[in-house]
Amino acid sequence: MRAAVTYVGNILVTHRPALSCRQDYSVSSLVLMFFTFSGIGWLWEVGLHLVVDGMFFNRGFMAGPWLPIYGTGGVLILVLLKKWRSRPLLSFGLIVLLCGTVEYFAGLFLETMFGVRWWNYSDMLFQIQGRVCLEGLLLFGTGGLFIIYIAAPALDRQFRRLSVSRKRKRLLCVILCALFAADLVLSFISPNMGPGITSL
Repeated sequence: MRAAVTYVGNILVTHRPALSCRQDYSVSSLVLMFFTFSGIGWLWEVGLHLVVDGMFFNRGFMAGPWLPIYGTGGVLILVLLKKWRSRPLLSFGLIVLLCGTVEYFAGLFLETMFGVRWWNYSDMLFQIQGRVCLEGLLLFGTGGLFIIYIAAPALDRQFRRLSVSRKRKRLLCVILCALFAADLVLSFISPNMGPGITSL
């Protein structure tokens, strides 16, 4: 998706291609998007608690500044729902279903594994066993549409324009994945728990 360059008289004119939600994404772009969405999710939840509780809590199961449920949901939306990108209403429903499934089973897995909850929607209307709720799913649906039609195409364009070689971009992806894997292993040994993070 490179910019086209033409001359009008003696003037150089650059035509930047429009962002498209129908494009394919490279593996390196998807990896970088995973970490971008995971980091944004972490900032969102930490920021929310700063505003509501006036305190910093390192949200999530892992130690690092990422919440992989956001990254996983974002990448799965782009990969699994590509066929329906031209149908926003259907995409919305599928995003809600997909993200609800990911959130429900991620919560079930963590509760079964460690005996505590990292999120609990039991006090909210239209919830299922405290693991998912309608309000959260509607936010995921809206956020998923934003990812499909705006965020992912814009991020992909920026990743393609990074002033590094393809080899260095792959190296960056490998380093990020290695750091994430190390954090994941350590988190299974000693998960991030405590007041403001987990509940029984």
